[in-house]
Amino acid sequence: MGGPGEPPEGTPEGPSGAEDEYRSIVFDESFVRAAPLQEYSARERITDHTPAVRRRPGLLRALPRQALLFVLLVALAFVTAVYLGVRGPNPALQAQRPAAPPRTTVVPLAPRGTVPGADDPALLYAHSPAKGYLAGAEGIALPARRDAAHFSDGQVLAALSYVREYLVASSLDPEVVTAGRYDGVRSLIDEDQRGQFDESVAHPAADGRHALTGWLVHFAPDRARLADPQVRTKGTLRVREADPAVLEVTADVTLVYAVKPAASSGRAQVSLFTVRREMQFRLDRDDLRAHQVQLALSDVRAGPLSCAEDSAARFAPVLAGRTAEAGGPSGTDPYARDGAMPVCGSLSPAAEPQV
Repeated sequence: MGGPGEPPEGTPEGPSGAEDEYRSIVFDESFVRAAPLQEYSARERITDHTPAVRRRPGLLRALPRQALLFVLLVALAFVTAVYLGVRGPNPALQAQRPAAPPRTTVVPLAPRGTVPGADDPALLYAHSPAKGYLAGAEGIALPARRDAAHFSDGQVLAALSYVREYLVASSLDPEVVTAGRYDGVRSLIDEDQRGQFDESVAHPAADGRHALTGWLVHFAPDRARLADPQVRTKGTLRVREADPAVLEVTADVTLVYAVKPAASSGRAQVSLFTVRREMQFRLDRDDLRAHQVQLALSDVRAGPLSCAEDSAARFAPVLAGRTAEAGGPSGTDPYARDGAMPVCGSLSPAAEPQV
């Protein structure tokens, strides 16, 4: 007889016995547990008269209640994060505010005595504070520092370039300065401000809103013309991020024009006319895409002018060898970087050529 635990007929023949014979059809415990159907026991079938098998509960039913709650909380947190990310205050998605009307101030500077003149504009430039100024747009320099947290380097450079382009178009283009054609300037202005610009062209007024000379430089065509097309300039631009959606560019530019009487012969003497423009611009993302600027503030000092003239519509320079009524309580130097802005001032002798 065989020993305990051995088959009655002894150990099966072969190196691995009967176990190897049925190994391919014996299922391990994990396989059995994973089966979707489970057979009822004989007692259960007799007692409850149920079918022979039943379907096992699905994965979610098999999970403990705490685990199911955890999964739901994670899903809710994910959905909330996505919702807040879309609805949050993304500056690029915020609606752009309409451009505000600019404020303009134009201060004429009257000469204290006779306006100096010369036959050669170069002589006047050489003996004036404009000595060393560059010709045209070369005198308006772009800043080296252009930091902005919410704008790319390309966007900041574009904003500076658009402002510089506006300054050139509005103060150096002969079509504007002498001919009075303003379409080029108008096309660079934000669409929300074009109505105010058009009103300034049609009905200029020194009311802080509609001075045409606050927008651009234009000489009275019956009074003066350019004696030298190369206007001398010196100016700086600064840029900062006003808020995550707006860049603010500040311009401080001095322009010096050589002028002579409009109807004069070639022998008329030349005099210098100086315009100091301190301006503030705003550019949002729509402006950067549309190649436009918003004018926010314009403070202009210009002379020699007569305080009796209407300088809101155009500049009528006091020319070489002539005088004007004194205007203003004290001398104002347009080359100085500080000082008050009177309604009408007198031109400081230091700002005139010493010839």
